[in-house]
Amino acid sequence: MRDFAYARAQSVNDALAMLARPETALLAGGTELLNWMRIGIEGPARVVDLTHIASLGEITELDAGGLRIGSLAKLNDVALDPRVQRDYPVLSTAILKAASAQIRNLATIGGNPMQRVRCQYFRADEATPCNKRRPGSGCAALHGMNDRHAIFGWTDDCVAVQPSDPAVALAVLDATLITARAGGGRSIPARTFHVLPSEDPSAHNVLAADEIITAIILPAPCRRSAYLKLRDRESYEYATVSAAVALDMDGTTIKRARIALGSVAMRPWRLDRLEQRLAGASLQAAAEGLGLDEVFADARPLSDNAHKVFMAKHAVQRTIAAAGGLA
Repeated sequence: MRDFAYARAQSVNDALAMLARPETALLAGGTELLNWMRIGIEGPARVVDLTHIASLGEITELDAGGLRIGSLAKLNDVALDPRVQRDYPVLSTAILKAASAQIRNLATIGGNPMQRVRCQYFRADEATPCNKRRPGSGCAALHGMNDRHAIFGWTDDCVAVQPSDPAVALAVLDATLITARAGGGRSIPARTFHVLPSEDPSAHNVLAADEIITAIILPAPCRRSAYLKLRDRESYEYATVSAAVALDMDGTTIKRARIALGSVAMRPWRLDRLEQRLAGASLQAAAEGLGLDEVFADARPLSDNAHKVFMAKHAVQRTIAAAGGLA
């Protein structure tokens, strides 16, 4: 690990001033950054600690409905907040299914979607072809070990997946990430925060080097929502496939459905066509798989991950049933 200078930011403006210097990294929970530095993915000359900016850890209700969650709010604090549990069960469950309780006590809601891909070639101790690690070097997983990799949105340049559980819930809730930057911040839809390989095979997300996530905005409550995570073991493992569903109902009829899959692409994968197909459908028909075959005709499994198509289909059905109260 490279030697680095350490500084504490006392305000967002203080952090932005420090971040303006090249080779500077931000420290929130540190659960990912320290791993990146250890294996050589990152080697900053300076690390700026954000954890003393108290305002970034607050969870507040919005006048128009919804919640504003500060980016430094710890994952467990968000998941166990009564307002989140009551009004956004999909987010609470997704967080509680992430990592381990110990890590969730350190990791932050703003830092978690910043996770890098879990591809073994990206995280290898020795050099392997990986466009995310070394742009232009190729993608070893394309014809290598790819059983945990993408079935949607991949290109020959990258077949990795984004592993964050909360990111899938935020995408299905149409949440927004609020940022700060010296020239002015912006609002970024959670569903487009991560970058597909067709857009830039070396990028992980759209955040600029001098930009800080300060908050996440959750819109109006969605109590009929659920999250399902399928994985090899119950703790400290990212999903093989996950599904998040949010429903607006009129009796047993679906007025609006929002459905996202996790660990199937380089961003949470919204099933827009299925959402349109289910508008006006019965909950029972949706839970039985209405429209699924048509939507999954677009899936492109790799040499060793065709099982993810089967798993994803059934995950959607089970999560629709759970969100609608059938399971």
